[in-house]
Amino acid sequence: METIYGNLQGLKTSQLKQLQNLYHQRLRSDRLTTPEFAQRLAAISSEINQPVSAYVNRRGQVIRVGVGTPQQTQIPLLELPRYGAERLSGIRCLATQLKPEAPKESSLTAMVLQRLDALVVLPLSGEGKLRRGGGATGYVKEAYLAHLLPSSDLNPNQQYYWTVSPPMSLETLAEQDFLSLVEGLETEFRREYVAQQVDSDHERVMVVGLQTDDLSDRQFEEGLAEVGRLVETAGGEILETLRQKRATPHPQTVVGSGKVQEIALRVQTLGANLVVFDRDLSPAQVRNLERQLGVRVVDRTEIILDIFAQRAQSRAGKLQVELAQLEYMLPRLVGRGQAMSRLGGGIGTRGPGETKLETERRAIGRRISRLQQEVNQLQAHRSRLRHQRQQQEVPSVAIVGYTNAGKSTLINALTKADVYTADQLFATLDPTTRRLQVVEPTTGESTTLLLTDTVGFIHELPPSLVDAFRATLEEVTEADALLHVVDLSHPAWEHQIESVMTILEEISLTPGVILLAFNKIDQVDSDTLERAKLNYPEAVFISAQQGFGLETLRQQLVRVGVGG
Repeated sequence: METIYGNLQGLKTSQLKQLQNLYHQRLRSDRLTTPEFAQRLAAISSEINQPVSAYVNRRGQVIRVGVGTPQQTQIPLLELPRYGAERLSGIRCLATQLKPEAPKESSLTAMVLQRLDALVVLPLSGEGKLRRGGGATGYVKEAYLAHLLPSSDLNPNQQYYWTVSPPMSLETLAEQDFLSLVEGLETEFRREYVAQQVDSDHERVMVVGLQTDDLSDRQFEEGLAEVGRLVETAGGEILETLRQKRATPHPQTVVGSGKVQEIALRVQTLGANLVVFDRDLSPAQVRNLERQLGVRVVDRTEIILDIFAQRAQSRAGKLQVELAQLEYMLPRLVGRGQAMSRLGGGIGTRGPGETKLETERRAIGRRISRLQQEVNQLQAHRSRLRHQRQQQEVPSVAIVGYTNAGKSTLINALTKADVYTADQLFATLDPTTRRLQVVEPTTGESTTLLLTDTVGFIHELPPSLVDAFRATLEEVTEADALLHVVDLSHPAWEHQIESVMTILEEISLTPGVILLAFNKIDQVDSDTLERAKLNYPEAVFISAQQGFGLETLRQQLVRVGVGG
């Protein structure tokens, strides 16, 4: 039995049968509709006193019938096929409207979200009658035709990609060359799509931020800017950033229902293929959002995991990244089957491991167990190496700090090492230990230190990463002292100091001595520099890239390393 969608409450069996019979209608593939089919649709709508929507594919088959407006009966976005360079779905909708007026914006929005070939709106006149044999006449006097528009056809003040025709008779509507209309639109959309690919080979990302009552305006904007940096580091192109203020996150969709629809509309009009939220999402929230938005949805943690997957070079790093990814994704597999079937790589899907996210839970569980064993072995191996270094009685200093603070640049400047550096978040994943020879200028006495470069920290570091990188972080816990590098040129440098100290507490680290080094002083104004000197009188002020203050830092490292 054919399914009728929407609000069926109070409908009689005979009325349901009339609706089901619509599935047996066949329209010409080159015409939007026929006057007879439009009047039949209107007759049923008039009898039940509710709007009726019929969805027709390009072969002229009715594939979905619903009681309600296009917004109330729309096809779930993940179930829509894609045609025409991923712009049109190959489906048109014929919808009745109880009042004789132009199409409502909600119906036009539904057209955009579903990427319909066209939307035909049939306002009821209330003057029709049924014929013998099931025909109908007179229920519709005029109709409206709406369709999407390429961006090149938009007026300067036009916000949404649609156009609506003046009212026309059913005979005029039936004479419209539907195939020519669709082919022309697809040609334009394909031209735009190709231009987008030429301009950018990145994923096209919509960033969404939610400001709750516990966040100040400054904290919220700093966090949103950081998510933007994460997306760019992961290789995404940010098309637009949307914001919403709510007292607390919506339990099902994080943002409110109106904002979800706005996001879905902007995703379609801008051609985004990924939505990134500035906070962690529950598995249920991801499923609900993907169902309503029709594209992949990832959160802040998943972006960080993706960056780690790209950065991991050593076997140890790859092991720990894969473990973190699998532990994070395991509870998110259920309900993402359709979304997963459409993933072909990209942000949130990369990983150095063999296991695919579609794999059964038991297989993933076994893989996690094996990875945990290997990480434990790695931990034991590094522990032995640290023990050997400690027997040599060489003081060790671990360099910690917020991501992109300049830690790797500093260790290169101090030790002439060749650690990879870049103006990116999480450029360094694998710990690097180098020897540093420091000569005391007055006595000429030489002291050897071991400097260890570590992975950068970030605000609210995902717990799965803290767990998976415990072997790496033990380089920090076993050090004689810490060198905390701070990017003084960053507008949120004070907040970053707090974040690093919070993470050190979370990993149960109680170092003997922490030396604070403010980096990038060549990029800050005098007021910022004076405030930092006033609040942190024991700190060292340097520029690792320009070489400022490095000799003072070397002497201070000997003091904290030997004395720590």
